[in-house]
Amino acid sequence: MLGAGSIGCVVGAALAEVADVTLIGRPRIAEAVRAHGLRVTSYDGSDRQVDAARLTVSTAPGGAADADALLVAVKSGVTEAAVREVVAVLNPNTVVVSLQNGLRNTEVIRSVLPDHVVLPGMVAFNVVESAPGTYHRATSGELMVGDDSAVRPLVELTQQTWLPWTPRADMREVQHAKLLLNLMNAVVALADRPLKECLAERDYRRVLAACQREALATFAAAGVAPARLGPLPASATVRVLTMPDAIFTKVAAAQLKVDPNARSSMWDDLERSRPTEIDELQGAIVALGEEHGVPTPVCARLVSLVREAESGKRRAWGARELRTAVGA
Repeated sequence: MLGAGSIGCVVGAALAEVADVTLIGRPRIAEAVRAHGLRVTSYDGSDRQVDAARLTVSTAPGGAADADALLVAVKSGVTEAAVREVVAVLNPNTVVVSLQNGLRNTEVIRSVLPDHVVLPGMVAFNVVESAPGTYHRATSGELMVGDDSAVRPLVELTQQTWLPWTPRADMREVQHAKLLLNLMNAVVALADRPLKECLAERDYRRVLAACQREALATFAAAGVAPARLGPLPASATVRVLTMPDAIFTKVAAAQLKVDPNARSSMWDDLERSRPTEIDELQGAIVALGEEHGVPTPVCARLVSLVREAESGKRRAWGARELRTAVGA
């Protein structure tokens, strides 16, 4: 697991039931796992513990040596640099799976590893680090991966765990659908409030809906129809987001389970004074819009606000003031 952060540790914990897992991550994470192992709690009440003895932990690229599969979960901005660090130690037959946000990471990895099978993956659930070595799965959602013979043995192994992977032949469309969901990350980060609280306020949802409308327009211009990942198609979801709070709450309850601990990875990045993935989220929509002549003013304004927060000018935006500020 190259990038043992919140997602990497949860996926790694599940795989440790059926495989030898090496987590490659920051010293802070490595020290916590060595000391405590991994504990994964969940919105559904489950609580699982993986002893430290069942995991190999490394802070160096050599941890990827002789791996049958390399799962990449680093932040998008460091994908190329991180993968270049492991090139020299990878087995030629190692299959590589990106479990990252955004649309470009698979191609970035392929540019570094042109002779390897590199597949897109998609993690649809939210994870919060609640204590050293402890991670909370705060929403429902699947893990999907491109359907390829090279990854099928790993997919079959996951069926024996509490986190089975689903192979998909339409991962391009799946990734575009995931990006629509990830556009909420910036709203949560700027609001400095939990996801569930943000979804409960109509003006925050209106900001998300405006971003999704711009995204759908750019996807259409690019010839991509996002996959349907839930009960409703993407176009219907945009309409649901703008409904009154009481109606939205009833409709949303059937689509997504969210507990009060859920935040967003972008919120966590700002909390830890790290660069965010805004370029791969709203920034990706702005770039697509520029490429295809589609205006994306709301996404562009959110990129600017997140950039301000990254620079140290962080504040908590109320729902109405954020909607007004971005013109949603």
